[in-house]
Amino acid sequence: LHPYTGCSHMCVYCYASSYIGVRPSTPKHRFLERLRRDIAKADRRLVVNLSTSSDPYPPIERELMLTRETLKVLAEEGFKVLITTKSGIVVRDHDVILDMGGVVSITVTTLREGVARILEPGAPSPKARIRALRELHDLGVPVVVRIDPVMPFVNDEASELRRLVELCVDSGASHVVTSTLKLKPIIASRLKRSLGDLGYKIVELYRRQGVNMHGYRYLRRELRERMLWPVVEATRELGVTIATCREGLGGIYFTAPSCDGQHLIK
Repeated sequence: LHPYTGCSHMCVYCYASSYIGVRPSTPKHRFLERLRRDIAKADRRLVVNLSTSSDPYPPIERELMLTRETLKVLAEEGFKVLITTKSGIVVRDHDVILDMGGVVSITVTTLREGVARILEPGAPSPKARIRALRELHDLGVPVVVRIDPVMPFVNDEASELRRLVELCVDSGASHVVTSTLKLKPIIASRLKRSLGDLGYKIVELYRRQGVNMHGYRYLRRELRERMLWPVVEATRELGVTIATCREGLGGIYFTAPSCDGQHLIK
């Protein structure tokens, strides 16, 4: 469910940009009215994911409070919700989230502020996101961290990934979701434009050592396993569950009842 179209976070790796373009978050026309109409037909046994391609907490949400009103409507109708965001604005809505037994998943791709400003120019800083994890946890909201995407030559250094997992688990995350970059032509163009020579290097690696799967360009399995292993190893040592979503990896690479953290919903 997406209250907004577009996304003001402008992440260079965003898969949704291939079909909605690159544009700031805009509230959908008559969204709450349409939501109330549509949920009458929806299956309350299913979890609502808010949101998968347009962050539900862009900067304008502070004033519009569209997502907050959306949560209140869903709560009134008995729906369970998993929120996926990069923004600490979600902490504001902890009261509604707690009442409905919801879960919040926060994406943190790197601890390096400079790298984050390039990859996610409109999103809050990594420090702000980890602070939001801790605040939500302290308030009693179950929290998940998404370390996604892991990109070759950019944020795949083993010690950094381990440190990122440690900080997030220490801040309250009880489940970790991770996956590698999946390439589409528009993402390749944005990487080359934003990262210069490094972007060209990434695209060339996917060209030479990649395979086409599910409409994307994936790296070969052994490369993906190697890139994600530091995250997997750290979660094993810290005693939290791990899911390598959309990778086709099982065993110790996927130890949770769900990919995205739905199993934490009360």
